[in-house]
Amino acid sequence: MPKILIIDPDPQTRDALEPLLADRDAQIADALDGARGLELAATENFDLVIAELHAPEADGMQIVERCGESGIPVILVTAFCSAEDRVAATRAGASDFLSKPFIPDQLQLAVSKALDHSSLVRENRDLREALDDRLRLDNYVSTDPRMHKTLKTVRSVAPTRTTVLITGESGTGKTLLARGIHGASDRASGPFVEVNCGALPENLLESELFGHVRGAFTGAVKDRPGKFEAADGGTIFLDEIGTASQSLQVKLLRVLQERQLERVGDSRRISVDVRVILATNLDLKKAVEDGDFREDLYYRINVVELHVPPLRERTGDVVALAEHFLTRIAADIGKDVRGFSSDALERLCRAPWPGNVRQLENVIERAVVLAEGSTIGIHDLPPDLSGPTPGRIGPESLLAEDAHLMPLKQALEGPEKLIIERALAHHGGNRQETARSLGVNRSTLFNKMRKFDLL
Repeated sequence: MPKILIIDPDPQTRDALEPLLADRDAQIADALDGARGLELAATENFDLVIAELHAPEADGMQIVERCGESGIPVILVTAFCSAEDRVAATRAGASDFLSKPFIPDQLQLAVSKALDHSSLVRENRDLREALDDRLRLDNYVSTDPRMHKTLKTVRSVAPTRTTVLITGESGTGKTLLARGIHGASDRASGPFVEVNCGALPENLLESELFGHVRGAFTGAVKDRPGKFEAADGGTIFLDEIGTASQSLQVKLLRVLQERQLERVGDSRRISVDVRVILATNLDLKKAVEDGDFREDLYYRINVVELHVPPLRERTGDVVALAEHFLTRIAADIGKDVRGFSSDALERLCRAPWPGNVRQLENVIERAVVLAEGSTIGIHDLPPDLSGPTPGRIGPESLLAEDAHLMPLKQALEGPEKLIIERALAHHGGNRQETARSLGVNRSTLFNKMRKFDLL
């Protein structure tokens, strides 16, 4: 049931609005002046405010401004308006501007639009609060002493502005840790902007990070701010920083040292107030020795290093994480699944987990979806989770005369996934080395990992 507040000194306004809003089954409150209306709006959760432009004590423009801070849409109404009033109301952020007496269809359309907006704002707020709660450091599940030490360091460094470097294989939870640092800092109310440096071509990454001005390159038809400016007052998270080019490394070093940047094609400097968190699955020290990563940038970003061990090195966390994911996913999709069979837990603990925690979460989600009872059994888990198993389709069985034939593309997916899993495990989750050993480029490997749920 939507809650609507009417702010108007003329009681006839409510008399005119009530029958027009009757089919919405709305709960309606009213106030005769703007000051009282703002008091009510501050203490109750209204979905919509309909206010007289010339309300006493606080006029319609003030009401729009104050309610806008809380995300409450405001429809302004008046019997005497000008074109200037309409323009001013639009600029102030009013949801709509209606003339008295009301035209029923026009009012219904304005109210529908405003309530849809209010519903979307509330849904986004609820999702954000749920996400914030999920990313709280207290919610990190681990029995591993190394992870406990890492989380202790996080709690010490989070309230500061110190640059943090998070290292570890793909899928170990580096992004979640970065969000946890942001959420535990005094910048939590500011933006958290994530950039995957390995997912963008070099010529686009610089513009993405620093922005560009009109005419800087073909296709730059207008000025565009970059991710650093978008993160002003908050945190920017640069994932896969080890893939950054030498020229980009120079510009990053300047931003970290001077807290200023230049948009592509511009010589003006823009100051930014940004906390920087970086992550990599590469050995940056070795990259420095090989000349692939600048030594001065390495020491500038490696102020505090947090290492997240791969899941295969903390097998004690597998059961705890699996149960944690099971509880959350079952609640999210509304299924009554409450536990695992003993053989399913054994299979989970034996798995090599080349995709780490992310792969485990995907496996549990699949199992919850497929489970027919309240317990996840071994038949609900991917058959190749522990590598080759009896009955698994391999090259020999595919070539047998009595084999069940399937399209070539489908038949090759199983061996292809296994090869990628083994290569990732061999290279410790390092995508760049894995791609090189498999003879494919990094973007091709990334797409195949996403296809096989290995991200």
